[in-house]
Amino acid sequence: MAKIIVVGGTGLIGSKVVAKLSEHGHEAVAAAPSTGVDTLTGEGLADAMTGAQVVVDVSNSPSFEENAVLEFFTTSTRNLLAAEAAAGVGHHVALTIVGTNRPQNIPYFRAKTAQEKLITESGMPYSLVHATQFFEFLGSIADISVVADGTVHLPGALIQPIAAEDVATAVARTAAGRPINGDLEIAGPEQFPMDEFVRRGLAFRGDPRTVVQDPDAQYYGAHIEERTLIPLDGAEIFPTTLAEWLPANPPRS
Repeated sequence: MAKIIVVGGTGLIGSKVVAKLSEHGHEAVAAAPSTGVDTLTGEGLADAMTGAQVVVDVSNSPSFEENAVLEFFTTSTRNLLAAEAAAGVGHHVALTIVGTNRPQNIPYFRAKTAQEKLITESGMPYSLVHATQFFEFLGSIADISVVADGTVHLPGALIQPIAAEDVATAVARTAAGRPINGDLEIAGPEQFPMDEFVRRGLAFRGDPRTVVQDPDAQYYGAHIEERTLIPLDGAEIFPTTLAEWLPANPPRS
């Protein structure tokens, strides 16, 4: 079994990846600032990499501001790749997003594209897991889309959301396997217009906000095309539906 470092291993996806890898006998180590590993400064990286065969990066930027998010993903990825090369790590796994390889103007996606480019050009054996939006982001998508009258305005672009638990399964499975030196897309089983996805979720939770489809609405600061956020043919489809996920995941108080 392998020693696998999970960068961002204390977060939503990372903690689940650590648990799944540990259950299968791997030595899964959560690496995060709270555990003494800071990919932005490089603190603790060399020690964390000692003896590691695989590094999984599921970390996320604390800020989605355009310059800050680009700085986070490029700096942290450069530091990670350098530490991995020095330690002889043989597989770099990164969680990224469906849609980064298509025309779009979302600043966060551009930062993830820059991260992917660093990985693919590094010479390190790698696997990129592209996930659709998580069910867990339902509330935050609504919150950033509220206009002055309290109504949630969202584009009608299609979304094919996936449960964080399923994302973690895909990432852990990829980490335990051989590098694919390419891309894997993963998604949930159902497609919705984005406004319908959020409307259903808020209604189930008793949230009184009205959700409307607005062709002028932006998604994380940009206008998007109808199919930017859904996977291409050949994606791995996981089974959890929105109707199954909602009652098992009440909003955090």
